[in-house]
Amino acid sequence: MLKHVGDRVDYTEVAMHPERMSVFISYSSGDRKWAKELISHLEEDGVKVRDPRSDFTPGENWALEIGKALESANALVLLVSPSAVKSEFFRRETEYALSAKRFRNRLIPVIVKDTPELPWILRHLNPEKGDPSRVSKRILKRLTAAESSAN
Repeated sequence: MLKHVGDRVDYTEVAMHPERMSVFISYSSGDRKWAKELISHLEEDGVKVRDPRSDFTPGENWALEIGKALESANALVLLVSPSAVKSEFFRRETEYALSAKRFRNRLIPVIVKDTPELPWILRHLNPEKGDPSRVSKRILKRLTAAESSAN
């Protein structure tokens, strides 16, 4: 049963199989090739992926659309690289996820390129590292574990 908090749905009590989860992918344009490969693997496993660079078109209010996509997502995967950590969108998406209960254990940083300026909080979230195929499997395991601990 969905619990409403004001005009929003509180997803913290919703039991969902990871294959039914909506995962928002945050990445820098320089990491697009890596992101596309990861997205492909996740979608092959049945995960619904929200990709702001593909889902939105020029002329749309990106900030508004990203906000809506984050609101509807059950997990956030942050692709970390030097260019990503310099992005205002990356910072805002990270802050949003850190403050939202439903992203507890569902905020997954992935190191795409070595990033000396990695924010300290992301270091404590057990960042994933490796090729997109292996990382996608580990993301699925983490989502499954997060789901199990929520029940």
